[in-house]
Amino acid sequence: MQRRHRILIAAGAALMLLALAAPGHRADIRILTHRPGDLAPQKAQAVVDLGLASISVLVTWSKRLGY
Repeated sequence: MQRRHRILIAAGAALMLLALAAPGHRADIRILTHRPGDLAPQKAQAVVDLGLASISVLVTWSKRLGY
């Protein structure tokens, strides 16, 4: 039983070290549909952080599409 307990602690420590060693890994999804000349596009932004992985989503669009 002691050996199994040590293995679980070592595995948990390894996962924690892995999570702390690479904090910059992030899925970055950008959907840019605004016109290039639009200086103030509308946008919606969301970030989901699960601890080991995070996802960043940015969606932009022009308020006036007919110009």
